[in-house]
Amino acid sequence: MIMIKIFGSVLLFFYNICNSYGGAILLFGLLVKLIMLPFQMKSKKSMMRMSRFQPMIKEIQTRYKNNQVKMNEELQRLYAEEGVNPMNGCLWSFLPFPILIALYSIIRQPLSRFMMLSKDVVTEITTLATTLGYNAELVRKGYEEIGLAKFISDNFADFSGKFDGLLNVNYDFLGLDLTVMPGDVWKDFFTGGWPVIGVVLIPFISGALSFLQSKASMAGNVAAEG
Repeated sequence: MIMIKIFGSVLLFFYNICNSYGGAILLFGLLVKLIMLPFQMKSKKSMMRMSRFQPMIKEIQTRYKNNQVKMNEELQRLYAEEGVNPMNGCLWSFLPFPILIALYSIIRQPLSRFMMLSKDVVTEITTLATTLGYNAELVRKGYEEIGLAKFISDNFADFSGKFDGLLNVNYDFLGLDLTVMPGDVWKDFFTGGWPVIGVVLIPFISGALSFLQSKASMAGNVAAEG
């Protein structure tokens, strides 16, 4: 929860700078990347050091393949002599996951975790929005705050000045509405134009970039072993 509050404040800070929700997310991602870079380098160095000891590790595993206890003792002795921790490379690779989970929570709940509005205030805003025509039942379950935030943005004159901290968030980014979910508009892929095409392509582009990053990392590991 503390991490969510910190990240929410950072994201809000970036939004106040660029006045763009998409721009704020990009700046946040860049900041996280810069912070993570030293840890990623440390992980890479640890993996490269481990790769140099692979022949010795394999030799121990072959020699004591019928004696698991002795094998573990010899491996621990090797790690201690060489000052290598086999878990270092793995531990640092898990760091991005809590960051992604926290960021996902902030994006999914922009009123309470991005604008930092209390639960009571969000309830009051929902009540007012409902009187103005907002229907939470039409919003996908679990993403009610996103739908509410979009409704507020489209009708901000009715909310302006009534709630401290409430923002008229600009969700338009590169011609895309960032409140729209790909699963809700994919059927209009060929007729909706760029606003729909771009939103539907985002998950595929993200997956492709992750795959390429993984391939590059694997290639680097192979080169290090060589």
